[in-house]
Amino acid sequence: MDAPTTTSADDGTSDGRGWFAPRQGGTPAGTDGTTDGTTEARRPAVVRPVGRTGASADGVTHAHNEAASATHGGGAPHPVTDDRDAQRFPGPGPDRQRIPAAASTAAHPPAGAAPSPPGTGPAFPQAQAHAQEPTQHPRVPPQRFAAPAQPEASPDAVLVRRTMAEVAPVADKVTSYFYALLFVRHPDLRGLFPAAMDAQRDRLLKALLTAAEHMDNTKVLTEYLKNLGRGHRKYGTRAEHYPAVGECLIGALSKYATAVWDAETEAAWVRVYTQISQIMIDAAAADELRAPACWYAEVVAHELRTPDVAVLTVRPDQPYPFLAGQYAGVETPWWPRVWRHYSFASAPRPDGLLTFHVKAVPAGWVSNSLVHRARPGDVVRLGPPAGSMTVDHTSRSGLLCLGGGTGIAPIKALVEDVAEHGERRPVEVFYGARTDQDLYDIDTLLRLQQNHHWLSVRAIIDQQAHLQLPDAVREYGPWNEFDAYLSGPPGMIRSGIDALRHAGIPPARIRHDSVEELVAAGN
Repeated sequence: MDAPTTTSADDGTSDGRGWFAPRQGGTPAGTDGTTDGTTEARRPAVVRPVGRTGASADGVTHAHNEAASATHGGGAPHPVTDDRDAQRFPGPGPDRQRIPAAASTAAHPPAGAAPSPPGTGPAFPQAQAHAQEPTQHPRVPPQRFAAPAQPEASPDAVLVRRTMAEVAPVADKVTSYFYALLFVRHPDLRGLFPAAMDAQRDRLLKALLTAAEHMDNTKVLTEYLKNLGRGHRKYGTRAEHYPAVGECLIGALSKYATAVWDAETEAAWVRVYTQISQIMIDAAAADELRAPACWYAEVVAHELRTPDVAVLTVRPDQPYPFLAGQYAGVETPWWPRVWRHYSFASAPRPDGLLTFHVKAVPAGWVSNSLVHRARPGDVVRLGPPAGSMTVDHTSRSGLLCLGGGTGIAPIKALVEDVAEHGERRPVEVFYGARTDQDLYDIDTLLRLQQNHHWLSVRAIIDQQAHLQLPDAVREYGPWNEFDAYLSGPPGMIRSGIDALRHAGIPPARIRHDSVEELVAAGN
């Protein structure tokens, strides 16, 4: 779906109503998140650049910008306002609050160390990324923050990518500074975020990388941002939060990209962020008409398959629609505002129950709680379903599925989905594990194989096999007529992609769910 247009001029200037202003209420014309364009109130608000040249964006000074992890409760900042550089940021109502522009504030973020559990929090940029814990989905290291320019890029894309290339060597400082600005200027937003901000800073980089790499691919980027906007509802994010985030993002980027920052670059970032935030706001508003921000789910079964792998079955408090191959964010009562993503381990069931496979990992706050602490009767929170590693039932191609560790969970769901549709297309499953014990769900897959002649299951055990999983896949080819699905540890995903490409499977037919990489793969 195309991104909504803005009313800003080509040079990024506006009629004076301010930057990053979301439509009041953010409510789209229909439930699909589109706008009818007939009412001015439904149009994205105009943007207005500050118009500075290469000067630093803000006067906030503090050692290494580490105060971004300070907890909520510090006093309100005392900005020094420069009338030549002040802007107006519309609030949710008819009144507008005067807020100084990024270059005009001198404040010291509150100091203090935060508790250590990593987590995720709201407000763009926040990727619906997979957990910092090693789950079945891969992570891309922050070093990939610098995005290469693409041919025939739009002028705004060129400027945005140039900015990101400039700040890449100091990306950690940029994100720390961004959150320092946000929490000093808007301390009321601190409570929406987890206690520790390390993982959140990493997600800022990933979200910016995704937007920069794909801002000229309207379909890909819009779908990504819609999922992001819907997912932000569970954090309590509202439309009026986006201007504050945009203001601080510009402040952080302009401070560290002084070599390339000018009025034209700032105007490009204002236009891009306004469009990004409007897509997210519209998606959240449309989703509000048909789904809750989150679901409460009672644990009804907890089975410890290995000392560190548990199979949990939960009953949502209301119907939870999803597709086989998707995943959901899970929050436990023991670590509020810390979410981790887990794939559904079955296709949708008539009884409405949901099953997850969880592996406890060192320092994994959520995973250890779910594996070693959760019991029947406990209640967790679920975010909306996400992910596009789903079966195309209009295709007759075979399915080649690679699952490693708990990554076998969505693979099993895909097999059940094919069976429930009564299809007879071939499905080849390679189940990778380090030891026999790690094949904790092999019996379930073998029973499925006995019941469906079109299904073939092969277990590849590292300690016994002469071939590693990717090599074994090549050995059993060819796979030219198959669509490939991968789920497992990051190393397995990366080596699996290489093996499948060398086996002749086009990248467009290789599916794996990770926000950092699924957009790059065209999902």
